[in-house]
Amino acid sequence: MRRWIMHVDMDAFFASVEQFDNPDLMGLPVIVGGQSDRGVVSTCSYEARVYGVHSAMPMMEARRLCPQAVFLPGRMKRYQEVSREIMTIFDSFSPLVEQLSVDEAFLDISGMELLAGSERDIGFKVKRSIKEKTGLTASVGIAPNKFLAKLASDMQKPDGLVVIRAEEAEVMLKPMSVRRIFGIGRSAEKSLLQFGIETIGQIADADLGILRKALGNNAALVKQLAHGLDDRPVVNDYAAKSIGKECTFEQDLHTEDERRHAVLDLCGRVGWRLRRSGVVGYTVTLKVKFASFKIITRSITAEGPVAYDEEIFALAQKLMQSVKWSEGVRLLGVSVAHLEPANAVPVLNFSEDERLGKRNQAVDILKAKFGEDIIKRGF
Repeated sequence: MRRWIMHVDMDAFFASVEQFDNPDLMGLPVIVGGQSDRGVVSTCSYEARVYGVHSAMPMMEARRLCPQAVFLPGRMKRYQEVSREIMTIFDSFSPLVEQLSVDEAFLDISGMELLAGSERDIGFKVKRSIKEKTGLTASVGIAPNKFLAKLASDMQKPDGLVVIRAEEAEVMLKPMSVRRIFGIGRSAEKSLLQFGIETIGQIADADLGILRKALGNNAALVKQLAHGLDDRPVVNDYAAKSIGKECTFEQDLHTEDERRHAVLDLCGRVGWRLRRSGVVGYTVTLKVKFASFKIITRSITAEGPVAYDEEIFALAQKLMQSVKWSEGVRLLGVSVAHLEPANAVPVLNFSEDERLGKRNQAVDILKAKFGEDIIKRGF
């Protein structure tokens, strides 16, 4: 039986929900995120992307690039409601659904073509079901593995459907930039360029020894991906789990420094738990309980897996910028969800990841020997 993995990614999810709920926003640049100048963009419509706006961009920069946009604070409960409808649709097409975030998932549809038509037919049916149920569009990628499926879903956005077959994968990958491989960022790209490697095809053809000089321990895995190979399974047992830590304070926190120190400590504790459990995660959630007992949560999904304290804190800081700190804080919590076994992740952040790894490993050794409270990180 041929293996088929589908990756479904909703198009500009938060902004699309806002446009669907308010038709007056259709065709307008819509930017969803923290409204203060220190806030960040959560999602923006494709009309806003024309002006260079993108997710995780500082809101101040987004306002400069597209001052005529409609700026909205976001409605997480509404987005989660729509997300549940979408995930229910996925469950009707496959027993193996790996949810990555509120708007993104892998489905293993191997063998389903015997019941529902070709793999392309199934893709169209999923897209049509989402459109009929929610009024929204999704981009779908279908391929023999996760790497290619995720790559395919991004090739014809928005509202795309791309199927990559095993026999055509390597030829298709050959001219693509190395940045199209999951986990290759600017640092890794720069290292590869020192050896004249710019394309995925050049990675596939490169000597493994050269790749090790540029990419370290990830070289063999990257070379495998460059050939279009990836044997990670779709796993739905980790998707619902999370690892987190929260703290109720004896006295309410009122200053930015107090909150940052508290969140930094929580990120260190969560990172320690992730690494001790041998998992990585994709979605970081910040929980805040104010002095009035009002509770809010904010979440952000990373492009790649996180497990190190610094990575978690960087995302938590972005979430903190989206919170209106109008009163004292009684409780703070940090959690990481959409977990995956660390050894199932093909690529991390290469040289920078190795530096983070060594620092975190040193901290982990101390914590394992003397307990979790033996060391705290500073800014």
